[in-house]
Amino acid sequence: MTEHAWIKEFPAAITVCDPQGIILEMNAKAAKTFEKDGGYDLIGQNMLDCHPEPALTKTARLLAAKEKNVYTIEKNGVKKVIYQSPWYKDGVYAGFVELSLEVPFDMPHFVRL
Repeated sequence: MTEHAWIKEFPAAITVCDPQGIILEMNAKAAKTFEKDGGYDLIGQNMLDCHPEPALTKTARLLAAKEKNVYTIEKNGVKKVIYQSPWYKDGVYAGFVELSLEVPFDMPHFVRL
């Protein structure tokens, strides 16, 4: 078993890019999500090329500033949490990871003490 084998079939889309936005890795759910844009063929391409304005400018700013971005979206009747965050290798900024998780519309929220 490889170190990250669990990621391949994890039921959330996981996309990893370097500091310039070049896509390094995608799991199966991400490849399926971005199938119309090329799926696994997007690996090695700049993810900024996949974003229209104003998302392009915002994404480029996030990459440069190394700031995370978290929000929910609804598309085609599916609600998702999008979590975009910088990742580091040996303490050095290495790019961004995007997690896209489908969530129910009536997802419970708990306040824990």
